[in-house]
Order: sequence, then structure tokens, then C-alpha cells
Amino acid sequence: MPESNLKALRRTDFEYTLPYRTRWSDNDQYSHINNSIYYHLFDSIVNTYLIESCGQEPQKSPSIGLVVSSWCEFFAPLSFPDILDLCLCVKRLGRSSVTYEIGVFKQGSDSPAAVGGYTHVFVDSQSRQSTAMSPAVRSGLEALLVTVTGKL
Repeated sequence: MPESNLKALRRTDFEYTLPYRTRWSDNDQYSHINNSIYYHLFDSIVNTYLIESCGQEPQKSPSIGLVVSSWCEFFAPLSFPDILDLCLCVKRLGRSSVTYEIGVFKQGSDSPAAVGGYTHVFVDSQSRQSTAMSPAVRSGLEALLVTVTGKL
């Protein structure tokens, strides 16, 4: 379970930021971003980073990351047409697994509207057997590794 200090996180607690312009379809009937959309946002920032900074090519890389656990804690509503900053760090880095933490901030705010994350286990893209992450992936993820913030 996430710790209560997640709400105290700030942008500076994260190593990588990706802007996101909300869409009308992100809103639910209550006129705020639907909870399920946050997991799309998490997937977007993690995979953008893996592609841009770790050399991952989803259809060609010999190994891929599969999500084995995920979580999210909400602090403030967001809605279209908000512009967001998705902020990413790595909390744990193992031989074949990585745990990410993601802060979702309304652009211009230093307090998170939500904080969540998930754990990837890298597997062979054909056999789906656990495998060590490649040196390029490990190096890229090490650049995001932090030791003090939020959940872990």
C-alpha cells in the first residue's frame, strides 16, 4: 500500500518529465479524468522513456517489459482541457525487473494530482521467460534511479 507521504512529492523528486495535453475523451461523466486513464498516462511516459532513452523497439527488441503489479493514489481532480506534466523515476532496479513511480501534475502546479506506479519484469519477447534486461535498458533506467520518495 502506498505511504501517505506521496502527496508531499514535488516535481524535483522525479528525473524525467513528459507533457501531456488532455483530451475531451479522457473525461468521464463527472467531468474529470477517468481513473483508468491514469494507467494510460503511466504506460505512455514509461514506454516513451524506454523507446527514447533505452533503445527499446516494441516490435523488434529481444526482451519486453510486462507489468506484474500497479497502483495509483489520487489527490486532486484533473479534467480536459488541462495540460499535464507526467514525471517519472525508478524506485527499484533488479536484474530483470524495475519499479517505476509516476507523478501526475497539472502544468504550473508543484503538488501532484496523483502518484502511481508499476513494476515491469523483462521477459524474452518470444518465450516470455524472465531475462536480464539489456545493458542499454539498464543504463537508461539507472539514470532515473532515486533512493528517497513516495511509495517504496
